[in-house]
Amino acid sequence: MKKLLKPLLLLVFGFVVCNNLASAAGISVNVDGRDTGPLDILFLSTLLTLLPTIVLLMTCFTRIVIVFSFLKNAMGTAQVPPTQVVVGLSLCLTLFVMSGPVKQIENEAYRPYKAGQINGEQALLKAAEPLKRFMCNNTRKEDLALFMKISKTPPVKDFRDLEMITVVPAFVVSEIRTAFVIGFSLFIPFIVVDMVVSSILMSLGMVMLPPAMISLPFKILLFILADGWGMLIKSLVEGFKMG
Repeated sequence: MKKLLKPLLLLVFGFVVCNNLASAAGISVNVDGRDTGPLDILFLSTLLTLLPTIVLLMTCFTRIVIVFSFLKNAMGTAQVPPTQVVVGLSLCLTLFVMSGPVKQIENEAYRPYKAGQINGEQALLKAAEPLKRFMCNNTRKEDLALFMKISKTPPVKDFRDLEMITVVPAFVVSEIRTAFVIGFSLFIPFIVVDMVVSSILMSLGMVMLPPAMISLPFKILLFILADGWGMLIKSLVEGFKMG
C-alpha cells in the first residue's frame, strides 16, 4: 500500500505544480475554441481511463455477459462461443439497450457543452442523470434500501437526490442477482436432458461412456429448435426498464 501511495501523491503533487506554473505563465491548450488547462486534461484522461469501468458497472453489460456465461456452462460448451464473441455480442446488446440514455446524454450534456452553453461540471452532472435514472429503474428497492441504510442516506423523493456512490453498487448487486435467476432458469432444461441421457446409458449398461458426450448434441439441438438465441436475447432486452 505504501509503495502505491507514494507515486500517487507524487503524481498529484506534480500536476498541481504544473497547473500553478501553467496558470502563472498563461499556458493553456485550445480545444474547440476554449482554453483547457492541465487539470482539465488530467480530468479528461482520467474519465477516458475509467470508461471501461463505467460501461461495466453502470450499464446493462453486467447482466448480459453473466447470462451468456451461464448459458455456456449449462450447455457444457465452455469454449464455444469464444469469450471474445460473447463479450462482443454483450457490448452490441449493451449499446442497443443504452441507446436511449446515450441520446439523452448527447442532447442534454454533450451538445450544450460543445456549444459553450454549460461548463464541464454542469455537463458531467447532466450526463449522470440519464445513467442514474436507468440504474434506479432497474435496481431492486431492497438493494437500494440496503445501501442507503449502510451509507446512512435519508429517504429521498427523487432519484436525482441520490449519490452515485449509493446507486452504482445497488445496481450492480441487483443486476448480478437478476442474472443468477435467469441462469438458474437456463440450467433446468439442460439438466433434464443430462438426467435422461444418464438414465438411458445406465439402463443399457454403458457406465463407462461419459453422459456429457452423448447429451451435448441433444442440448445443442434442443436449443436450436427452440430458437434459444432469439428467445434469450429478446427476454434480456425487454427485461430492462427504460422509463
